[in-house]
Amino acid sequence: MKRAFTRAVSPRLPECQLTHLQRSPIDARKAARQHAAYEAALRGAGFEIVRLPELAEDPDAVFVEDTAILMGEHAVITRPGAASRAGETKSTAEGLKNHFNLHWIERGHLDGGDVLRIGSRLYVGLSTRTNAEGVRSLAELAAPLGIEVIEAELRDCLHLKTGVTNAGPDASGTPVLLYHTRSVDPSQFSGIEPIAVDDSEAPAANCVRAGDHIILPAGNPRTAARLRERRFTVVEVDVSELQKAESGVTCMSLIDER
Repeated sequence: MKRAFTRAVSPRLPECQLTHLQRSPIDARKAARQHAAYEAALRGAGFEIVRLPELAEDPDAVFVEDTAILMGEHAVITRPGAASRAGETKSTAEGLKNHFNLHWIERGHLDGGDVLRIGSRLYVGLSTRTNAEGVRSLAELAAPLGIEVIEAELRDCLHLKTGVTNAGPDASGTPVLLYHTRSVDPSQFSGIEPIAVDDSEAPAANCVRAGDHIILPAGNPRTAARLRERRFTVVEVDVSELQKAESGVTCMSLIDER
């Protein structure tokens, strides 16, 4: 069975790192319920949930995507750009070591949320959490695995995948890129058809392809309709409390499609 690696919501989530949003009250218990519904959506898509070790004292620990990049039998353990998140990577490595060959980013900073895979290419956005040295470090690790690393441009968003994600092939087999016009220029991504989310639905640009399902944050009906017109199976999940921590739906899992 395919697997999705997740981690429990920390009770300290209200103390999370914020870059673009003003801090507002976060109900950690409500966030945990929403996270459980998110995991249920992954199970519904045919994935086994594998929980990484809990980190109750780390506010951002639920956002496991930033701590690793999965590439088939290999996992790259990252170096998050927020100093408060540095300790999360050891826990992620501990949870992944029996499932993958591990590689470590040892120079620069790199958040997994800035890494978008399209086929054998990894597009990496420079952001407040990922720098050029981190991109070079990833390129050195990925090259022997047959993966090309390409620097991507983003604007006015936390991570690259805040503004663009790979929705995978539609019913006709056409690979689809979901993006928000204010966040990225889609022409920099090759071999994939861009579909803009509704301009008023920026959070919809971050979706999870899980098997033949697209997990989309609730509250984006126009974008959901566009995807369903292309005969995607769209599952909408309420992550409103987690979004207060600058979360998208990709942030909370590491998807192993093997």
